[in-house]
Amino acid sequence: MTGSAAVRRSPLHGFGFPEGLREVPFLAQINVRANPQDARVSARFAAALGFALPTVPNTVRGDGDVYALWLGPDEWLVVGPPGAEAALEASARAGLGDTVGSVVDVSANRTAIELWGQEARAALETGCAIDLHPRAFGPGQCVQTLVARAGVILQQLTEEPRYRLLVRSSFAAYLAAWLCDALIAGQPRAAFPSRADGQQ
Repeated sequence: MTGSAAVRRSPLHGFGFPEGLREVPFLAQINVRANPQDARVSARFAAALGFALPTVPNTVRGDGDVYALWLGPDEWLVVGPPGAEAALEASARAGLGDTVGSVVDVSANRTAIELWGQEARAALETGCAIDLHPRAFGPGQCVQTLVARAGVILQQLTEEPRYRLLVRSSFAAYLAAWLCDALIAGQPRAAFPSRADGQQ
């Protein structure tokens, strides 16, 4: 282990999570911009990643360990296990080839929070405008949205349900605390509460 890796700390290191909530730190995350209409791109990405990039809005494709989330008509986030950044970036660059687009390692931008259990959907619904009922949102789907005013990429992993929220590191502690309130007390704190002493 290198010196820098030995002192690496996730945004939620030491946070006291209740049952049904946890951080999944240091996921490899590669942002890809490419032309999905280019047959060469589609074929190369399928060969490089082992699966085709999703082209249906707000869907996910993958093999369990590595998957791609649809973020826009020409944008995806390829996510993999910690330490896979270099391999995934190389695979994505092989997929892009000499066509117009971009491949950027954004692993340091976000951490992941997972939420599961009986109260998971109800907790999320108190701070999210997306319809999370199974008829509208389920496994294999993702969406960019706000949860308690924090921008996230929300993905449903399993029917249980189990959700994963990719949130920027600077908002991670705030969102984790809000989710704790939502799960434990059932009354999540106001997204940006005013100070109790009345000061602005």
